[in-house]
Amino acid sequence: MQTARIAIIGAGLSGLYAAWLLESHGVQDYVLLEARDTLGGRIASASASGQDTRDVADAIDRFDLGPTWFWPDYQRELHRLVDELGLERFAQFETGDMVLERSPDEPPMRTRGYVNSPTSMRLVGGMQALVDALRRRLDAIRVVTGQRVRRLRCADQHVELDGEDATGGATTWRAEHVLLAMPPRLVEHTIAFEPALPLELAQQWRATATWMAPHAKYIAIYETPFWRGEGLSGEARSARGPLTEIHDASMPGGSAALFGFFGVPARVRKNVSEDVLRTHCRAQLVRLFGPQAATPRIEVIKDWAQDPYTATSDDLDTASHHAEAPAAVAASGPWRGRLAGIASEWSPRFPGYVAGAIEAAGLAVQALPLFSFDDLGRRP
Repeated sequence: MQTARIAIIGAGLSGLYAAWLLESHGVQDYVLLEARDTLGGRIASASASGQDTRDVADAIDRFDLGPTWFWPDYQRELHRLVDELGLERFAQFETGDMVLERSPDEPPMRTRGYVNSPTSMRLVGGMQALVDALRRRLDAIRVVTGQRVRRLRCADQHVELDGEDATGGATTWRAEHVLLAMPPRLVEHTIAFEPALPLELAQQWRATATWMAPHAKYIAIYETPFWRGEGLSGEARSARGPLTEIHDASMPGGSAALFGFFGVPARVRKNVSEDVLRTHCRAQLVRLFGPQAATPRIEVIKDWAQDPYTATSDDLDTASHHAEAPAAVAASGPWRGRLAGIASEWSPRFPGYVAGAIEAAGLAVQALPLFSFDDLGRRP
């Protein structure tokens, strides 16, 4: 049996940030367990070559498959972290007209675009740059990938975590505190608790929609942003589809790209091949932006509803919205003071957003009996 004072389950942004907070204050007695072979969770990207770029350091020419934007004007804690890590940012391109497909029977029309306020910001290198920067600051020996936690057990003053690797090999860790850096619904669906969680808490977690879980994204990468030359912003809205919302995804110093969110329900997408989906997406981009859109250099689809480390069967029928944050801790019983939820869905102010992962993780680490409030208010 392996031991650690703190066990963090999930190496998405909230898990990585919690680990970094601990290390920043000299706490190295922790383990960070990740079921995937890569880090980042719902933050993932594709490169201009079309390959997944998780864990590739210093990459610039890559495109977000998960969350894309943040808003420094009111997401202050995330803004400070981006500054502290020395990451470059830029404003979402919005100059020019947008294109509308008001109905399946009407031709596309150009209309005056609008500028978001506050400004939607992106990171050079995509959100993966944030993951990479945190990962490089952690002690790699404390990060264990390919370990899916199947069971948590209360044992005296500790919690025992039973993990399983891809070959079925089992490992058990013992920790004083457990931080759950997984979506609440996924925790309740995939981890057995002994004794069981309080019924009301388990029901809350099961009912909390996982942000990104019903979504799918399509990215088309081009040599140049040809739409800009036509006075278009790359933004579009469509009632015809298959993409309902489209944006310019070009990377400064890198390739040009468009990305869109599918409006096709997850259960329908499940029965359609990616080749067919790509064909319909290309046809839509031609309708909206002209014949140059017909030949992207690279096309990528990421369907989060088919990702077993993100979505459950319940998510296939969930509407795409940011759910209200459930309780992050057990108020009574044997699990009180033993575990806390730190994924983005547990954020009081920004549930489901990138900033929510930072807020939820910071609040949970701050509440650990290792620190005072003032200690965590001052990061080195």
